Amino acid sequence: MNAAAVPPQAPERPFKVLGIQQIAIGAPDKERLRRLWVDLLGLELTGHFASERENVDEDICAIGSGPYKVEVDLMQPLDPEKKPAVHTTPLNHVGLWIDDLPAAVAWLSSQGVRFAPGGIRPGAAGFDICFLHPKGNEEFPISGEGVLIELVQAPPEVVRAFAALAQAPV
Repeated sequence: MNAAAVPPQAPERPFKVLGIQQIAIGAPDKERLRRLWVDLLGLELTGHFASERENVDEDICAIGSGPYKVEVDLMQPLDPEKKPAVHTTPLNHVGLWIDDLPAAVAWLSSQGVRFAPGGIRPGAAGFDICFLHPKGNEEFPISGEGVLIELVQAPPEVVRAFAALAQAPV
């Protein structure tokens, strides 16, 4: 392979992506989503979140338990005419557990990753979050290429559980 064709190596990453924290699904009316995900597939309804700033009314559901629980957020807009339009992309976003969110944001920004406005802030489930923008720009060309990606600060028990899982014999 030609040395010129090999992309440059990024500096060592100061954080780990531990696993999937959530997926968020949007629709004009979350009742139809709830019929499938809760009534038919059997996910547990664990909470509710509404935010005018985020233009969202969501039911928080769960698959699994303990540190391996994955949220499935069923979302509808509070106002279909306002932004963000949580219903226009049916798979709204994917959330990833991160062991050190501030380090991840600093490092990814230094690598040219574009973040959505809002910075690190408390999320619907009580964990600190931030979002990678779905579209890059001139200053920050790296993005989710059309997918909104949520980075979620993993609590200590999740970090420990994933560390133990990584050490478990196969």
